[in-house]
Amino acid sequence: MEEAALTEAELTGLREDVRTRLSWDAEVTDGELRRLIESVLFSHAKARKLTSAQREAAVRRLFHSFRGLDALQPLLDDPEVTEIMINGHREIYVERKGELRAVPIGFESEERLEDLIQAMVGRVNRIVNEASPIVDARLPDGSRVHVVLPPIALKGPTVTIRRFPRQPLDMERLVALGALTEEAAAFLRLLVRAKYNLFISGGTGSGKTTFLNALSQWIPADERVITIEDAAELQIRGVPNLVSLETRNANTEGKGRIGMRDLIRASLRMRPNRIIVGEVRGEEALDMLQAMNTGHEGSLSTGHANGARDMISRLETMVLGGADLPVGVVRQQIASALDVVVHLSRFRDRSRRVAEICEVRGCRNGEVELRTLFKFEEQGERGGVIQGSLVRTDELAATEKLAFAGLKEGEAICRITGSAD
Repeated sequence: MEEAALTEAELTGLREDVRTRLSWDAEVTDGELRRLIESVLFSHAKARKLTSAQREAAVRRLFHSFRGLDALQPLLDDPEVTEIMINGHREIYVERKGELRAVPIGFESEERLEDLIQAMVGRVNRIVNEASPIVDARLPDGSRVHVVLPPIALKGPTVTIRRFPRQPLDMERLVALGALTEEAAAFLRLLVRAKYNLFISGGTGSGKTTFLNALSQWIPADERVITIEDAAELQIRGVPNLVSLETRNANTEGKGRIGMRDLIRASLRMRPNRIIVGEVRGEEALDMLQAMNTGHEGSLSTGHANGARDMISRLETMVLGGADLPVGVVRQQIASALDVVVHLSRFRDRSRRVAEICEVRGCRNGEVELRTLFKFEEQGERGGVIQGSLVRTDELAATEKLAFAGLKEGEAICRITGSAD
């Protein structure tokens, strides 16, 4: 991606020239705006010395400053960029193929970046300012945006944009990439169809949302599904009867906030077959567990943790943060609600894989008992790539839901690995 050989000050001057020539009382089409930009640019003495590629880059940059997201638009148009990190108006990093690198672009001023931030959050009715300097939002393409403003952010406005593939990865593609084995994928497909409650755990950037989207491809098309998210980013396909709910921040008067707990409670009155909670972060964990324990089987959710067992501990802490309950009662709720925990990890070779699949076997001696069914076993490295795969370590003990759904594990595995569906 070649940048225009014009300074930020020169681009700012050209932008102002274009703005002065725009008619304030008439709409301008994209084509007319581009032609106006080209006319202004070609009248610039330095522009006549640029290569055709540099001139085109300058036109794109100016066009994006009016119609797109300014300096960010080329990065958002690059399919290899999975994360954009802005540490102030002149410091931008991107992640490509798991590797972080600085990029030689920026904004002409902190004010210009702040204007862009307000445009991004305003599209989804969010507010961010000095009084409320932290906000989550999303872009029209589904990318997740997290903003932190001064005085909290000491280096200037800080923005993190998590991008997702335009075409969500399905489970077959994840198998081909080595994220899990065909046997493990077939096993999870069986659990989704038999309405087991699944919880996906993992660290930041381990692929939890991508994996949840892939699991949802196996939800029967005749079911009613409700998704609940802080900032909507799930891409559920193949379910016509889908309702998507998103939290709302308080207004400037501190009123009107609708949180995750409110949405989970509201969803119970909407006759869902399944509830999908995009990510559990706090006291809403109690409402999610209660929903799973009151007939909403087949529910899915994700959470941050370093391992399957650590996820159980974190859920316990989240529930206790929102309710004064005995620890034993909380653990019993967790053991009754969850059937299987799938843990994802980001390995040192930057690959994202399923590291462990555990069955929740209830409470024993006051502790939630987990049984490992699949575990990733490393077999060295080759060319910097970790070798190994998920290995079956135990059999599913709780098969009542399989029997109720009329499914058998062996038959399901045959279907996904080559036989008729």
